[in-house]
Amino acid sequence: MSKLFKAVVNNNYDFDFTPEQINELDIVTGSDSSIHVLHESKSFQAKIIEGNFIDKLYKVEVNGNNYHVKLHNSLDVFINKLGLNTGLSKKENYIKAPMPGLIVSVDVSVGQEVKEGQGILVLEAMKMENTLSAPRDGIVKSLLVQPSSKVEKNTLLIEME
Repeated sequence: MSKLFKAVVNNNYDFDFTPEQINELDIVTGSDSSIHVLHESKSFQAKIIEGNFIDKLYKVEVNGNNYHVKLHNSLDVFINKLGLNTGLSKKENYIKAPMPGLIVSVDVSVGQEVKEGQGILVLEAMKMENTLSAPRDGIVKSLLVQPSSKVEKNTLLIEME
């Protein structure tokens, strides 16, 4: 049995796919985070406009149209099928860098109240700007980075209370 992945587009359309289906695509990546995809003799030009690697949320442009995409890996799909994600509340107090990069902006301040999903800082990595979001509602306890800071993967960025 193959691993199953899911993409939810604009909170409206669900697409299931397997690694084998991805391997069937003819994909060429450009130096500016652009992607050219050829599928069944159809050509698609795509570009990732924004990316949140922690929450697997992306804003992509495909052939001039913008889409919001939420990706689910095979574990996410499995947990959802079992219903194990309902009623769970996670209390994360730290926000860490998901990858090495450069802090472009910090959009919150100490003592500020934030809502789950609110953009709190922008990390540039691999020539893309990635917005990191608050994992839950809370208050910013401390900022451990500032704009222009270089960070490594798992560097502590923000502490919440």
